[in-house]
Amino acid sequence: MPLQDHLPPLNREFVAHFGEMGSKWGINRTVGQIYALIFISPRALNADEIAEQLEFSRSNVSMGLKELQSWRLVRLRHQPGDRREYFDAPADVWEIFRVLAEERRRREIEPTLSMLRTALLETPSTDAERHAQARMREMHDLIDRLMTWFDDVQKLAPETAMQLMGMGATVTRVLELKDRLTGKGTARPARADKQPDAA
Repeated sequence: MPLQDHLPPLNREFVAHFGEMGSKWGINRTVGQIYALIFISPRALNADEIAEQLEFSRSNVSMGLKELQSWRLVRLRHQPGDRREYFDAPADVWEIFRVLAEERRRREIEPTLSMLRTALLETPSTDAERHAQARMREMHDLIDRLMTWFDDVQKLAPETAMQLMGMGATVTRVLELKDRLTGKGTARPARADKQPDAA
């Protein structure tokens, strides 16, 4: 049966989108679609159900589930009287974001920080190396500061974190109003062809 016979149109659109976006997030199409299906499912699914609904081979589903487990994006469940393994996604979307951010940090950001720290311990011997090391220090300091901020946000309750994110637009509007009141950011350079007013 074609995929559209297994999923309602809205569900199918969501699953297809995650498949397309998978490569941009560092996962393949299959893994993206498996995760999307589990995420929107009202109950835990077993591998056979996932394979049937997405028309994937059982082996592809098994590999995809292992990858999602390694990212801690799906959880393994067992049901009484059923020997099959079932999978669901955390219900709290903030928890999903937190786990995904932690995994990306562990896999991508921390190795970069480690390399930068090692490079900053080196003694440059040429002007080119001194310039490169100065640029590396700027990068290290920015990433390190962002990670410190991220650690602080991680300690917040989800409700508080959501309120903090919502403050971004408010703070921007306040700063823009302050600039208008103080005359900052509103001055425009005079046109080159405009003549000064006669005295």
